[in-house]
Amino acid sequence: MPCFDTPVLRALLDPHSGFTGGPVDDSALLAAYDALYPQIEARMWAADDAGFAHWLATYQALAREQQALIAAHGGRKLRRFVLGIPVADRPAHLQNCLESILQQCRLYGYGGQSADGRWAAFTVVVAEDSRTPAAVAAHRALVAAYREQGLDVVHFDLPEQYALLQSIPAAERVALGRLLTTQPAERFHRKGQAANRNLCYLKMLQVAREPESTLYYLVDSDQSFLVNRQTATGEQAFAALNYFHYIDRIFASGEVNVLTGKLVGDPPVSPAVMAANFLDDLTAFVERIGTCDQHAACSFHAASAPPAGDAVYHDLAALFGFDGTATPCEYRCPLQGPHDHAACFDHFAARLGAFFFGEHPTRRTLFQYSGSFLAHTPARTVYPGNYIVDFTGLRYIIPFGHLRLRMSGPTAGRLIQAEIGARFASANLPMLHGRLAAATLHGEFRPGVAQRDDASVDIADEFERQFFGDVMLFSVVEWLKRRDLAALVDAPAVAAVVARVEDELLDLYSTKHAAVNARRAALERWLAAPPAAWREAPALAALARFLRNIAANFGDDAPAWRKIRSPAHREARRRQIADALVHYRAERAVWDRLVGSIGDDGAISR
Repeated sequence: MPCFDTPVLRALLDPHSGFTGGPVDDSALLAAYDALYPQIEARMWAADDAGFAHWLATYQALAREQQALIAAHGGRKLRRFVLGIPVADRPAHLQNCLESILQQCRLYGYGGQSADGRWAAFTVVVAEDSRTPAAVAAHRALVAAYREQGLDVVHFDLPEQYALLQSIPAAERVALGRLLTTQPAERFHRKGQAANRNLCYLKMLQVAREPESTLYYLVDSDQSFLVNRQTATGEQAFAALNYFHYIDRIFASGEVNVLTGKLVGDPPVSPAVMAANFLDDLTAFVERIGTCDQHAACSFHAASAPPAGDAVYHDLAALFGFDGTATPCEYRCPLQGPHDHAACFDHFAARLGAFFFGEHPTRRTLFQYSGSFLAHTPARTVYPGNYIVDFTGLRYIIPFGHLRLRMSGPTAGRLIQAEIGARFASANLPMLHGRLAAATLHGEFRPGVAQRDDASVDIADEFERQFFGDVMLFSVVEWLKRRDLAALVDAPAVAAVVARVEDELLDLYSTKHAAVNARRAALERWLAAPPAAWREAPALAALARFLRNIAANFGDDAPAWRKIRSPAHREARRRQIADALVHYRAERAVWDRLVGSIGDDGAISR
């Protein structure tokens, strides 16, 4: 490799720098960069705020320098990425997501830029699923705006999706109707995340220049290529992971076909399974703030961070093999500058409604550095908004889209794990998840959640889909304990497993239901007789409104709870779930053939 100017590398390899490696010749330059990344990362994530900022800038500069070296002189073949972003009526979310991709390009330089200024290693497919023309227009404008800034972004609109679907031979199209939707052209929107994602796969294959050496990255619009960190002034987000470099290196090992990363920030689950622990945390907050002087300086900034670990936000964490926390988590006030307890309470109370859209103010997940980002372990859950597949991995779709159930990622993950084992892996490369794209609680489209003008929120649809999504997931888990995927065609046995799992989950949900309502009642008693100094506090009205929404969505007469308890409704859902499982292998076989039939020109063979 010819000589190349490497000032960042040379400075770090100075004998007095504290980094190991020493001077290197031209042939070892790329390996020297790779060896320095983990050393910088360890310092960066252990540093205080100033040190973090310093090392982050150094880290990004080193990455850009390595990429410039590769662009100038080769030495390493980099994989291209096609990123797919399914989106429905979410322009603000989409903008945040696209901006984070552009910043990754600018800050880390993966793949460099072509002569026309495009970021050469990336194509982004925005897969439209919006119902409103205004959202479609906003998404199209964002695609154009980011193309102007050098991102190769494609708007995969509804007419093109429908035409692509119709180009599939009729027999295969009918066989894949539950994977790719059967909705008519005049209503070809909000098909559901799984169906839209699977159509997006086909478009991603069409735009891939070298399909077999491309990586296909599925991203949700409410996620960004950022991670969060607790700083002296509160939680902040940073472009602090060199995602594409590490993903390329992991797939270069030849050990992985499907790779997933987790999420940080807002939980990836429904409020339907977070209410009990949030009410615990809320109770602890009001009891403590009730003893405080309203006008004294806010004392809620020293709260401990949420406990480390997985699923601390989940009421049924034990179902997934995680330890739940019985200790309430403290609220950390995000307000900056001088303010008192009254302002703290007002702010928290005003944000309570965001819980119904998926925020959890006391149990947000912070990024945890755990060593090498090349390390990967066998996975069991696909995070649908953060996973990558190679050409072989395109076979392993998110199934059962026609059921519109939650938990599709964990369900798909168990099926993929059973099929390819350790070739389905997880790495510590999470993305930042933000349920609400702006400060307002009137968020963008969220399936199954409706907010009305009277400030009431209805999560009945999402709640019902969460319960039966759990039934689907744990039916698969139970099945795979004793039998393999090939045996899923045994319809009576599948139906028996689904019925048994549903009974067990109904008992667990009933216990959780009682716990939520007991906690709600305790808060209502506190609200009925608050400390004298707080009786006129504006925050109490917002707290009362929140508790009314909890009662409406979790009470004995809540629509979702009535459906879940209905024998007739449960029987219908059991039949749907069992039927979907029985047909999984046949549908997958058709999908596998379809993926293999797409030629180098992107056309589907007939």
